[in-house]
Amino acid sequence: MGTLGERPVTGNALAIEARGLVKRFDDFTAVDGVDLAVPEGTIYGVLGPNGAGKTTTLRMLLGIIDPDSGYRCVLGHERPHEVAHAIGYLPEERGLYPAMKAYEAIAFVGALRGLPLAEGRRRGRELLEEHGLGYAAERQIRQLSKGMAQQVQLLGTLVHKPRLVVLDEPFSGLDALNQGKLERMIRALAEGGTTVIFSTHVIAHAERLCDEVAIIAGGKVPFAGPVDLARDAIPAQVRLETARGDGPWRAALPADARQEGAFWHFALPDTGVEPLLRALIAGDAGIRSLSIERAGLHDAFVAIAGAAAARALDETPEELRK
Repeated sequence: MGTLGERPVTGNALAIEARGLVKRFDDFTAVDGVDLAVPEGTIYGVLGPNGAGKTTTLRMLLGIIDPDSGYRCVLGHERPHEVAHAIGYLPEERGLYPAMKAYEAIAFVGALRGLPLAEGRRRGRELLEEHGLGYAAERQIRQLSKGMAQQVQLLGTLVHKPRLVVLDEPFSGLDALNQGKLERMIRALAEGGTTVIFSTHVIAHAERLCDEVAIIAGGKVPFAGPVDLARDAIPAQVRLETARGDGPWRAALPADARQEGAFWHFALPDTGVEPLLRALIAGDAGIRSLSIERAGLHDAFVAIAGAAAARALDETPEELRK
């Protein structure tokens, strides 16, 4: 997909479709051939370290900047500005007019997406009440805490009832309580049929929330798809405890099994656990416990994106990882 306008053939209902997106800034390639397919009504995470190309990718999808090459389609339109009224966008750089009252700030953001100001003011008050901030409706933005101001800006992102919500690092700077509120809000949006795509440094948020993820590192996407499929990049791990430390049953353990005291750790064999169980029972190993654990998304990220990208993810400044 080397040029703009080449439309791939797909049979899925997609809110966002992108193929081969490339964006260069002078001699630096920020995004290098990104492919995305975001199904309607899903929660989709763009996961990667700072500087991986997440924000540039989102801005291309929204039409804030144009790709140098590749194809994009948002809500069925190749020109994202044609459907701006149906999109809510929370940028990484937060900003509201400090002298505006909270409900007016929400209405103003909605007006930028075509919502009449009077209706925006009415909805702004309603949203503040629904989210426990009704008492702050008449307060100026400068009088709000940072977390409250972020919530007001998020409500402005939603006031026009968009079909697609794009959130760039929405959890940055929020305390645990407000992170939980935001997670519940994202789930509620998806349950109502809204498509939510958000970028994040924090794997735990993606693992808890997302139906699908795109892992991005160095401007490329080595994986995009369901979270479970990403986790399957690493075989499930077996943790076995036996009463006896030796016996003919040892021959049934994989060659890479490692022993730690009475416990054995190894990848689940391709043949499954049943042949192993039969051998352990027949060999009188004395099974005390046996558990099978699937890999977490962090381990999958390491396997897919590489150790260097994982280190960059882990070394993200704390204020961005909150």
